[in-house]
Amino acid sequence: MTRRPVVDTAASVRQRLLNIARDNSRPFNEVLQYFAMERFLYRLGKSDHGRKFILKGALMLVAWEAPLARSTKDIDLLGRMNNTIEEVVDAIKAACSLEVIPDGLLFDVKSVGGQRISEEADYEGVRVRFRGNLGNARITMQVDVGFGDVVVPGPAEVDYPTLLDLPAPRLLGYSRESAIAEKFEAMVKLGTLNSRMKDFFDIWLLSRQFEFNGRTLSDAIRETFSHRETEVSVSPVALTKAFADDPAKILQWRAFVRKTRIPAIPESLGDVVAQITLFLGPVADALSRKNPFLGNWHPPGPWVDPGQTGGR
Repeated sequence: MTRRPVVDTAASVRQRLLNIARDNSRPFNEVLQYFAMERFLYRLGKSDHGRKFILKGALMLVAWEAPLARSTKDIDLLGRMNNTIEEVVDAIKAACSLEVIPDGLLFDVKSVGGQRISEEADYEGVRVRFRGNLGNARITMQVDVGFGDVVVPGPAEVDYPTLLDLPAPRLLGYSRESAIAEKFEAMVKLGTLNSRMKDFFDIWLLSRQFEFNGRTLSDAIRETFSHRETEVSVSPVALTKAFADDPAKILQWRAFVRKTRIPAIPESLGDVVAQITLFLGPVADALSRKNPFLGNWHPPGPWVDPGQTGGR
């Protein structure tokens, strides 16, 4: 267990987090969870094991400073190490025990425990749970580590934004292109069984906030589909009108919208599917024909040929 922080530090930090929660109309427990994840990532990045992990998932939306980023309670990482429970747990313990600038948090090394997960059919990972404390406030931490996926054009160092005036976590982060590729692959593979509405939201959000180079995005999709042994589909079920009009899928989307509490999300699943189709349809078409895709994406689209400056 790391050295117990000065009680006044924890109390001061807690009050500042309460102020953030009040000023932004967010639940305090949500702000506290984000603060704990942020400070754990800082420790992980400073540890000897920091370069063995690549941040991915919902927290990368925060790192990219994407507006409307959805909330999460878990940290998702890609591991570049042996995929044994023992090695992952040892790395998490090392991060938890690292001496850092006082931030009021205490992570309980003795509580760190891992287990094998295989929630996806095509890969296994390790889930690590442990406890943290900010004064008397107890925080449940969960870190999911996957293995084997490719990152195109490669991981890059990111400075994770901080809630308070504390040193920023610096660690390797996923590319937007590979994040999209993995979510698109899940859409193609799962078909009508797909209930991962967060994937639809993430691709919709990224396509409306960031520019993309068609060659890089198509490379990421091709490499991800090849690695996961999935064939690129020009018209996956998840991007059809029938899917968007399915009453069960509409209910799942509405439930997701209610849960996220994020304003400005389309209430219509059909609008989201239409945007994703505009974004990924031309790329998938080129890949299915074994053709290069050289377009440029300027949000919110459509794709334009190189040399053009705007949408058609």
